[in-house]
Amino acid sequence: MTYVNDDIESPLIGTVMNAKLPAGLLVTALLLAGCGGNGQSASSATPKVGLITKTETNPFFVKMKEGAQKAAQANGMELMSAAGKFDGDNAAQITAIENMVAAGVKGILITPSDTKAIVPAIKKARDAGVLVIALDTPTEPQDATDALFATDNFKAGELIGQYAKAAMAGKPAKIATLDLAPGITVGQLRHDGFLKGFGVAAGDPSVVCSQDTRGDQAKGQTAMENCLQKAPDINLVYTINEPAALGAYTALKAKGREKDVLIVSVDGGCTGTKAVQSGQIAATSQQYPLKMAEDGVKAVADFAKSGKKAAGYTDTGVTLITDKPVSGVEAKDTSFGLANCWG
Repeated sequence: MTYVNDDIESPLIGTVMNAKLPAGLLVTALLLAGCGGNGQSASSATPKVGLITKTETNPFFVKMKEGAQKAAQANGMELMSAAGKFDGDNAAQITAIENMVAAGVKGILITPSDTKAIVPAIKKARDAGVLVIALDTPTEPQDATDALFATDNFKAGELIGQYAKAAMAGKPAKIATLDLAPGITVGQLRHDGFLKGFGVAAGDPSVVCSQDTRGDQAKGQTAMENCLQKAPDINLVYTINEPAALGAYTALKAKGREKDVLIVSVDGGCTGTKAVQSGQIAATSQQYPLKMAEDGVKAVADFAKSGKKAAGYTDTGVTLITDKPVSGVEAKDTSFGLANCWG
């Protein structure tokens, strides 16, 4: 992570200190020097907003950063950004928070990698007067941050669960769930939402295999291969995101099962939406990282201007995307999905 230090010593200070000036002129010169080379006081410096994402490589977070940068420029703010080296890199996020607080940011937007372990660092930032807003992923507890701007991840899972239930049309389900990882709230919410939408409880015998993938395509493929070894008659696959879904599709295709297994997912990235369009994925719940970031930066800008803090949860929306709609479940087609996707 690289941070830019904008505090540059004014050459005027050294000149003034060495000059033999009358006392009145010396005081005046020092006051002018303290204003900085651009003639503005320190208090009028451009306010900073920080963005800390889980990684720099995931297209979801790339789009989030683009949205934050655009919103920062529109609101007269300077964006500082940082990210973990991998999904789950809590140490890097803690360091980023500390560096941003030291740099004087007005607010920090964060997608927490470890929703519990990050809380003490967030508390220190809030105690220092920094507004902290979680994007996409809530902390545990949720009120550890001032506010949350995110998809309703439970609803996202519930939508695809409802879709899958209708699409199965009464056929007995043999379900594989390709999940995220233990301790990450967003993954648990999507998983639980899917189960509710499908109408089964945790531990139901229709769920014949569950594997963690960390949202990675290669790990998704391996997880699906493991599930097929355990239960070759799987006919429905829920995945935490579309990379995991495409990994599952690859494994199913290798077994000649790609046409008789229903795959549903969450995210709505452009690659995933194209996979829905091509039929590799039956449906996905699309979320909107650009809006999360734009709304978050605007909230920090409002705080910088008025001192008013954003609070509570703001739902940034979710839409079921499919070209094979089912009765009773509201959805948009892939034309809408591609017009609103990210990545």
